[in-house]
Amino acid sequence: MPDSSAPAKPRVIITRELADSNHHRMCELFDAVPNYADTPFSRDELIAAMADCDVLVPTVTDHIDAEMIENAPDRLRLIASFGAGVDHINLAAARAKKILVTNTPGVFTEDTADMTMALILSTPRRLSEGEKLIRSGQWEGWKPSGMLGHCIGGKKLGIIGMGRIGQAVARRASGFGMSIFYHNRRQLPPAVEESLRASFLAELDELIRECDIITLHCPHTDETHEMINAERIGQMKPSTYLINTARGDLIDENALIEALQSEKIGGAGLDVYRNEPDIDPRFLNLKNTVLLPHMGSATFEGREAAGERVITNIRVWADGHRPPDQVLDGWV
Repeated sequence: MPDSSAPAKPRVIITRELADSNHHRMCELFDAVPNYADTPFSRDELIAAMADCDVLVPTVTDHIDAEMIENAPDRLRLIASFGAGVDHINLAAARAKKILVTNTPGVFTEDTADMTMALILSTPRRLSEGEKLIRSGQWEGWKPSGMLGHCIGGKKLGIIGMGRIGQAVARRASGFGMSIFYHNRRQLPPAVEESLRASFLAELDELIRECDIITLHCPHTDETHEMINAERIGQMKPSTYLINTARGDLIDENALIEALQSEKIGGAGLDVYRNEPDIDPRFLNLKNTVLLPHMGSATFEGREAAGERVITNIRVWADGHRPPDQVLDGWV
């Protein structure tokens, strides 16, 4: 149920630096404490923040576990997360504590789809390698056998997770002449499939075996943890490219690195990793891999829009109503 006891001007602690306009607006509306230093909070700092606010505004870099939530004082009533993902928050503990959790769904859809499409293009065409070759000063000029990669037109694109971002990727990829296949918990309605020119594959392993480029767009859950494991990587064609702009925990990185080192698959385009920012150093020496620093949603427009959604969720809650982007349902 909505929290009618919310303070009129709640104390809000923001764990990372947001857009200037977001900070200014929050400071006008709330008793807000921005993090202008933009250094990630330690676990102890997060615990201290949770004890000193009505609303916590965390991001994906803040891991809020069950113990932290269980021990938080009753003052903390809302966790208004910045970003669509909520796997960094123990939702079951929040539900038990009757702490509302909100996120900012849909804001980064187009930005992340753009970055995914950039990796789908750049990884098979070896754009990262070519750029490094130019900067090294070792390029000897054009030649028929120089920097050969693979075209994407006519290739089979396999999308794992056909939510907002997966569908946005499908729309882009069809414009490049790719054949679209997808695996999802539920099949999309026929009209949506037709508009996306996408074919449903009920068996994930069939998509893994058949597609030339595979891109991940599902949340990290117990079910999806390391869903791309050694067995499934072993089913991929030697020319398959794996793209991940979702969550690093979806992939068994050891298995992926071994496959890339031995060239058992064509390559990988990665924007997310298991232990960010501590990337496995073996990735750095792989020529068949494009590595990005978790920048899929990094646009001025998207980040500002996400901050505005956070503000809206807090304002609606402070007015005694249910926030529009509440993650948990079934409140009693």
